[in-house]
Amino acid sequence: MSASEAVSSITDRLTEISQQPPMWVVLATAGAALVAVAYPPLWRILRTAVTIAHETGHAVVAVLTGRTLRGVRLHSDTSGVTVSRGKPYGLGMVLTTMAGYPAPSALGLGCAALLAAGRLTLMLWLVVAALAVLLVMIRNLFGLLAVVCAGAVVFVVSWYGTVVQQGVFGYAVAWFLLFGGLRTIAELQRVHMRGDGSDADQLAYLTRIPGLFWVLLFGAAALAALVFGGRLLLGFWPALGSA
Repeated sequence: MSASEAVSSITDRLTEISQQPPMWVVLATAGAALVAVAYPPLWRILRTAVTIAHETGHAVVAVLTGRTLRGVRLHSDTSGVTVSRGKPYGLGMVLTTMAGYPAPSALGLGCAALLAAGRLTLMLWLVVAALAVLLVMIRNLFGLLAVVCAGAVVFVVSWYGTVVQQGVFGYAVAWFLLFGGLRTIAELQRVHMRGDGSDADQLAYLTRIPGLFWVLLFGAAALAALVFGGRLLLGFWPALGSA
């Protein structure tokens, strides 16, 4: 296959429209994702995926607001930290600190919108691309392994999986991010109550607005993303680009 044929093949795969799966598949993936989020042993393993999205949110907004990104670390206890350089106060710092907790839900909503539009392959490859970019920002071994493994799983499914396998995987990922984004807000409230220096505590320090306000704001955003994303995945609203 020539280079032009390879590019054409990839372009065709990215622009192809996938058929919506049967409703029972959508509901089954929702149930599986809910179990993965609600069952502690599974959640402890899979929560790193949500942490990756969380830290990516911090990193992206740090760059967009003109801060210098120093690196991202992911830890085996599913925590993470994004280090950026710039003024330790002001709008850029506030936005960067705010960006973490809404990121998994926003990513889940974006995945739901692409799936509702039939852009299954595009959704999977965008996730692979985002993980590849994040990889160069990772500054510790566990984080490197976590991102490589996540990217490898998504790539293998997107490249070698059948349409059915890709659909099940794509819907499961979208549901998991939507449910997982909401669960992390409940965890945030527990950390905030202990005063352990959560993002809500940092925002309270930066803005003089109580940390509980930020917990409630993040919770409302995550719940809205779950409602909107869920309706898109279930086909209750028209897909993007439909008449």
